[in-house]
Amino acid sequence: MKQTAVIGAGVMGETLLSGLVRAGRRVDQLLVGEKREARAAELEERYGVAVVSNVEAAAKAETVALVVKPQDMADVLDEIAGSLRPGQLLVSLAAGITTAFIEARVPAGVAVVRVMPNTPALVDEGMSAISAGSHCDEEHLAEAEALMASVGKVIRVPEKQQDAVTAISGSGPAYIFFVVESMIEAGVHLGLPRATAHELVVQTLVGSAHMLRETNEHPTVLREQVTSPGGTTAAALRELEIHKVRAAFLAALEAARDRSRELASGS
Repeated sequence: MKQTAVIGAGVMGETLLSGLVRAGRRVDQLLVGEKREARAAELEERYGVAVVSNVEAAAKAETVALVVKPQDMADVLDEIAGSLRPGQLLVSLAAGITTAFIEARVPAGVAVVRVMPNTPALVDEGMSAISAGSHCDEEHLAEAEALMASVGKVIRVPEKQQDAVTAISGSGPAYIFFVVESMIEAGVHLGLPRATAHELVVQTLVGSAHMLRETNEHPTVLREQVTSPGGTTAAALRELEIHKVRAAFLAALEAARDRSRELASGS
């Protein structure tokens, strides 16, 4: 019976664990590595999984998902390296940590997959991009895809694109929340009660997202459908262009990509 271990039981670690359970993984095929006794008891009661030490989790599982903070990755790898073996799959969800960084700290032949998830995984609408390390085969990639598919959509990308992925989808929810926050504040400024502005903006966002997904139309086409010549939408979009909002988004995402590169290089 193949087992999967989740090392790191923070928010994203529990999100992945709960997604796997909902996706039909048997709890006797799941292990959790967690040192905090109170947290371990909580997870055992909530999901019925075995919570063990990181070392035991790494030794017993065929697939190990490392859901730890980037700054903790080196210490965790040092802790579990002696329990890892060739052919085993390590799936890293730590932002900015390269497959080369991990492979240099584990036994030769351990397959490493790097994942850039995002926070909508909390509601099973995540977007994850996965990249193969030097020892991965198709079976390893398929298993990593299955793990992340339990909390949303998954695509494969070359690892050299992961910094751009981080800028677009990894950090992307924050940009969306920033726009929503700004629209709500604008609604209050225009005289709406805050609760009304909040409901209007959130449902508009949800509806627009559904239109993008369901119609499969290019966003330019959908935008033009809303924009009547000389109308209110055209007036608003003109102001956004005057203030160079499109250029600001490009600059912002370039800054996020550059910072991801810096983190990956340890600077």
